[in-house]
Amino acid sequence: MATINIRRDVTDPFYRYKMERLQSKIEGKGNGIKTVVANLPSVAASLARPPSYVIKYFGFELGAQTNTNPKDDRWIINGAHDAGKLQDSLDGFISRFVLCRSCKNPETDINIKDGRIILDCKACGQRTNVDLRHKLSGFILKNEPKGGKKTKKEKMTRRDRAKAESQENGSMNGGSPHDSNSDKGDADDGDYEVAAGSDDEFTKQIQADAKGINTNGEAKEEQWAIDTSAEAIAARAKELPSDLKRSLAFDEDEEGEDNGTSVYDQLGTWVIDETKAKGSVSAVDDVEIYKKAKELGIESKHKTLTVLAQTIFDENIVKQIPARASMLKTMIGESEKHMKAFLGGTERFVGNDHPELIPQVPAILMSYYQHDLLSEEVAKAWGAKASKKYVDISTSRKVRQASEKFLQWLDEAESDDGSDEESDEE
Repeated sequence: MATINIRRDVTDPFYRYKMERLQSKIEGKGNGIKTVVANLPSVAASLARPPSYVIKYFGFELGAQTNTNPKDDRWIINGAHDAGKLQDSLDGFISRFVLCRSCKNPETDINIKDGRIILDCKACGQRTNVDLRHKLSGFILKNEPKGGKKTKKEKMTRRDRAKAESQENGSMNGGSPHDSNSDKGDADDGDYEVAAGSDDEFTKQIQADAKGINTNGEAKEEQWAIDTSAEAIAARAKELPSDLKRSLAFDEDEEGEDNGTSVYDQLGTWVIDETKAKGSVSAVDDVEIYKKAKELGIESKHKTLTVLAQTIFDENIVKQIPARASMLKTMIGESEKHMKAFLGGTERFVGNDHPELIPQVPAILMSYYQHDLLSEEVAKAWGAKASKKYVDISTSRKVRQASEKFLQWLDEAESDDGSDEESDEE
């Protein structure tokens, strides 16, 4: 089933909030003509709203009778209404009853308190009120979401629920490729595989463009401004300043060395060369970066994220993160080891290469978190103690001390959730 962006005004193909396009069928004739919305439950689930809210909204907007509790799961609107008209009407429902008023993301839950309908945003933490003047607001107040004390799973964000479900499914089928205990994963390297058949737009583009890489690991001949062969990159890597070589290098006995230069150094050098050739790091295409990592055989290695964190951004990192998020999410997945390696590279990038960016650490981490590149658990563990794994201990302290505002925000958001639950129980 083809999917579309939940916010249709967003044209970014990498926009992460998707839903199925509405499918309707007109049945009957004369006074008995009606429209059946075939996939309403699926669309409603993508919006985290009961199907009855959506069908009732259609009824109010189109001036038609609807059924809000069908036993046969046939959601019907009286009259003939084509799918295009219903899709336009759904945009109005999303704008009024789904999108956060602050960040405009659909990551919201409906809460009813003191006669108010509150949208609780799990993306930015804001709580905003729904306009009670719309007729649907009255219907929601009379048919509020099922109450009772929420289970731990229900309290999770959609991202965390999906993660939990995938882990449950993985344990039933011999483990997940992201699970270090699985026989499908590499516990030492934290490797994982990109899911075959994924509908993610970046993955589709990767699969299409990566066909240019043959089984010998050599890319098809292209017109480059500079020599990008492995031999040339290795030679240039040896000529790099010692401080840069140290910042990109890993263990001296790193696997996958070629002519004395590790594949990770080769990837870092390639990105640097491409940046110089194209005049800007933002001009280096995500798909080309992924193709190069795949050519070197390290597209699923956690250490690759350390290199990328140091090379694919510049002083405008906060603005550049959203554009890179889809590629990075593909490579990080749900792996904590990959997230930690990405934070390590960021620590080097900010602490060693761009110390003037240290005050921007909270904004950088917030953007990582909002784009699912960093989990709350990994962020808190990272911020709790300085480490000399990636930078010297003094630099590590500076970077992590600068992150305090973001870590405090995480704690306050968690405590706010707890206080709300207590007041609801009262």
